[in-house]
Amino acid sequence: MSPILIQVIQFFMSLSLLIVLHELGHFIPAKIFKTRVEKFYLFFDIKYSLFKKKIGETVYGVGWLPLGGYVKIAGMIDESMDTEQMSEEPKPWEFRSKPSWQRLIIMLGGVTVNFILAVIIYIGMAYSYGDQYIVANSLKDGFLVTEKNIGDKLGVQTGDLIVAVDGDPVERFLSLPLMIVNGNTMTIQRDGRTFDQEIPVDFIATLLEDENKIQFLGLRTPFIINEVPKKSPNANTGLLKNDVVLAINSEKVSYRDEAMPIFEANKGKDVQITVQRENGATETLNVKISEEGLLGVSVGTTLETYEKMGYFDIETKKFTFLESIPAGIDKGVTTLTSYVKQLKKIFNPETGAYKGVGGFAAIGNMFPETWNWPAFWSTTALISIILAFMNILPIPALDGGHVMFLLYEMVTGRKPSDKFLEYAQITGFFLLIALLLFANGNDLYKWLFK
Repeated sequence: MSPILIQVIQFFMSLSLLIVLHELGHFIPAKIFKTRVEKFYLFFDIKYSLFKKKIGETVYGVGWLPLGGYVKIAGMIDESMDTEQMSEEPKPWEFRSKPSWQRLIIMLGGVTVNFILAVIIYIGMAYSYGDQYIVANSLKDGFLVTEKNIGDKLGVQTGDLIVAVDGDPVERFLSLPLMIVNGNTMTIQRDGRTFDQEIPVDFIATLLEDENKIQFLGLRTPFIINEVPKKSPNANTGLLKNDVVLAINSEKVSYRDEAMPIFEANKGKDVQITVQRENGATETLNVKISEEGLLGVSVGTTLETYEKMGYFDIETKKFTFLESIPAGIDKGVTTLTSYVKQLKKIFNPETGAYKGVGGFAAIGNMFPETWNWPAFWSTTALISIILAFMNILPIPALDGGHVMFLLYEMVTGRKPSDKFLEYAQITGFFLLIALLLFANGNDLYKWLFK
């Protein structure tokens, strides 16, 4: 199956699940408070529906436009803009007839379900898969800067160890790039000294210039031979699987990043390399470097092997069901906090982060190109948190806009007029359309010009 098709299927599976559960978050409290729900739709049904069936007082259906979904609650000014209904006298079963605290619970239901869903997913993942990560401060000789121009912009170099960002200790190596993106100041250890380094305000814009280079930090690993292909120019020189290169022309090398420049400097030449065998013995071999500066072998081994060799530590945690509950809640809160930090960067034009705002293509690319259930559920949980936060923003036409007006009513004792709510809904709708066009326009620009 095509990788793109796999991503598309996962995208629609995740989106459908999140939309249905979000709308259930509104539907269930509405029914509890005896408020009539006229429609419950997955996707929008402009002009026609792919499927619809009336059960009781509610029409359930699937629309053709996959931009979201909705529940149409009687007596409420929403995206349906049913002003004719609003011109009539309020009925007991209508939203507008209910106490403000009931209306508030109905409006908060969707975002509440989204956040709870994310936490449940994280709890399930903690219980099913546990947690495994490379301990950041255990890296033997710092990390590897894989993209020098990005490292220069940031002010870091191979061998550095970033121990904190904005004063928060870096626990996991893989979390470091995101912490840097969200942060303002790094604490770096270099050559036995510790100092603080400001993160450039436009560093995100630098990363977005080439999104293939966003993972600009790597692990420093030794030059371990994984395979010597039969077609390699060094197939018969005595190189073996799991040989570790210790020296090249008597020049000591401890890491692959130290070996590659020496190979580059000896293109097309014969060199002597000293390797250490699996049994600990060393041997010096005569090998040939290709015109491309390569040895003609595949390199690398498992993370567990690197750990055994003492290059870094791997922390592995298993959770009982009860232990997975606080772990899942903590993951949900941490993910939400991180997203809020990213959003702040987006609204600051100096960061250039707005260039990275994406639409449906960007969301689809978050999913793996192969069937990977842990990755699918992790991505679904992240999107659920994003939907929860975006929906609670105080923008008319979103849940947060309705909540904002309800809170105003509860504090002042005065309800905004229906005409005001209509205009607010229209304004919010056009704001959302503008954001949708901008985000998907960014996707289109990247596809055409990058």
